[in-house]
Amino acid sequence: MIALIGPIRQELLSGVREEETSERLRTALRPFVDVPISTEDYETASRFFNRCRSRGVTESAIDLLICAVSSRIAAPIYTTDSDFRRYAEVLGLRLHHAVRSRHAATRQT
Repeated sequence: MIALIGPIRQELLSGVREEETSERLRTALRPFVDVPISTEDYETASRFFNRCRSRGVTESAIDLLICAVSSRIAAPIYTTDSDFRRYAEVLGLRLHHAVRSRHAATRQT
């Protein structure tokens, strides 16, 4: 299952400058329903923020909200952002690791 929260949808769409590309992305994302964010998620995110900070891990409030929702719904986080590896180490979260195709792997060697 692929799940989004509103801030992820907003971040993805905010990074696209061309209207045609933005509309294609909006259309591609529409089938994915946003997971509701609860008061508990915001409270958990603040605890995660404090836990990361106490361990010297710099954090983003939105990133830790993503971590809180992920924790609540017991879903791994799919990301290419290296910050999430540090969050996962401190918070015990699961990350989804993309499998690279052999074709992509051979191009980089």
